[in-house]
Amino acid sequence: MASKAIELQVGDQLVRVSNPDKPYFPARGITKGQVVEYYRTVAPHLLTVLRDRPVVLKRYVDGVEGEAFYQKRVPKGAPDYVETVQVKFPSGRPADEICPTSEAVIVWAANLGTFDFHPWPVRRSDVDHPDELRIDLDPQPGTDFSDAARVALVLREVLADAGLTGYPKTSGGRGIHVAVRIRPEWDFIDVRHAVIALAREVEKRAPSQATSAWWKEERGERVFIDFNQAARDRTIASAWSVRGTARATVSTPVTWDELSSVDPDDFDVLTVPKLLDERGDLHAGLDSEAFGIETLLEWYAADPRGEMPYPPDYPKMPGEPMRVQPSRAKRPTSGNAKE
Repeated sequence: MASKAIELQVGDQLVRVSNPDKPYFPARGITKGQVVEYYRTVAPHLLTVLRDRPVVLKRYVDGVEGEAFYQKRVPKGAPDYVETVQVKFPSGRPADEICPTSEAVIVWAANLGTFDFHPWPVRRSDVDHPDELRIDLDPQPGTDFSDAARVALVLREVLADAGLTGYPKTSGGRGIHVAVRIRPEWDFIDVRHAVIALAREVEKRAPSQATSAWWKEERGERVFIDFNQAARDRTIASAWSVRGTARATVSTPVTWDELSSVDPDDFDVLTVPKLLDERGDLHAGLDSEAFGIETLLEWYAADPRGEMPYPPDYPKMPGEPMRVQPSRAKRPTSGNAKE
């Protein structure tokens, strides 16, 4: 039986929360109401991350053990205080996505079963020019968070050599995300090229630990620097987002110095509010300076390898190599092989 709905005052808005006792993380005994209250607590900081950005919602309407789906378009029946912005997908099709401008929007989305908030790296004033460079360190099978932390420290050195300052956070899983505020002067293609240049330089400095290889068969037991997360319509979970793990982990800002010692499982719905109160927002300085990516684009232009494959659902892009995994591309054509 569903529990009685409650109403929460969030700023100037009254937000209805249905069935607050519904189990969302059964292994931890965490309910929907607790997730909503978590989001109400962190909303001032999360709004800084999401404000004026197109945002995709990853919804778990039946909790972590149910099926999740990505809500890209504004849900029907959204209240008037939920503002929107139009974006275009790689196919050219347009869509109206939510564009948070108040804490109430965050709590409203949480009531819909949202765990992850996935903001685009653009503001609604200019949806074609990213103002954030995002680097996703993705541990491959045989590696874990500690491996990603070691690669992150190499990345920090590379960023410094390019004149950039990055802000790391746990992904909420085994990975690490790093954000760099940039001037919105370059399009998605240029920003993706900048991340490719970063990935290649990190790989060059730590070839046994990091890889920029798009094809899984070439990655080995290394940390993949996922440059395609910088492509249009690709997003990552924001700081302070709850992740769909049994522990109800949270993607949490950390310092560079503590990357080698933190356990990402320690950051969850129950612990993060207190940590935030004690430590403050470790990404508060992210907006203090916007950088240029000229150096990274020079590195990219100087690399004879050029373009890298896009994700399979993208239209063919200029200069893109064949989207065929190397082991298949090297096979001789049937019937033409000679003894």
